[in-house]
Amino acid sequence: MRLAKYLAQCGIGSRREACRMIEAGRISLNGRIAKHTDPVRLDAASQCLDHIACDGSPITAAEPLAYWIMNKAVGTDCRLLMQDKTSLIHWLPKTPRLYPVGRLDKDSRGLLLLTNDGALSHRLMHPSFAHQKTYHVCLDRPFTDDFIAHMASGVRYNHVQTLPCQVRRLSAVSFEIVLTQGLNRQIRRMAQALGYQVIDLERIALMTLDLRKLAQGELAAGHLRPLTIAEITTLKTALISA
Repeated sequence: MRLAKYLAQCGIGSRREACRMIEAGRISLNGRIAKHTDPVRLDAASQCLDHIACDGSPITAAEPLAYWIMNKAVGTDCRLLMQDKTSLIHWLPKTPRLYPVGRLDKDSRGLLLLTNDGALSHRLMHPSFAHQKTYHVCLDRPFTDDFIAHMASGVRYNHVQTLPCQVRRLSAVSFEIVLTQGLNRQIRRMAQALGYQVIDLERIALMTLDLRKLAQGELAAGHLRPLTIAEITTLKTALISA
């Protein structure tokens, strides 16, 4: 098995995150700095025959796969930094080790999927799969129908051209947008390029997971819980059929 895939299965993060850790020289294999091309040897019971460590700490066998949902509050930083009091890591359980599937800006709020399933994280995060993420956005002032049309057709900023997307008005100052891209601070930069400032941004849904479908008060801001078996099954089924 490829090293990055094994690290993802062990709950280190997505394959992409595992690759970054390998590139940074944080992963060792049998006492030497690991390389991307290194294979991991497994026995007949899928137990690792190699000694793998991250920052000097041994990496043990893969944890059982876990899937949690969180309603992230404004002010929580999705980077897992123990020294940062605002870091998401202080809200997560000690075990299993969970990692956010994509990030929400510190100033943004809403649905956050947390898991140690590296394969699922990769499929949800990689832009080639074009999975839908839905947001509700409030601007600093009323906007015109031309603004909606521009947002929907794609906006150019910083040498980036965003893909066409679904946009509908919610009020004089708010709208819903459905993205299949995941560019850094994309919505805020799209709005800014058209002369507006985002004052509130909430992720409402990620594929089949939808905060609006939860029972009222079930998941208050800053709270999290494991996904139900039905929610996990529905999400994985949607990923397979997408």
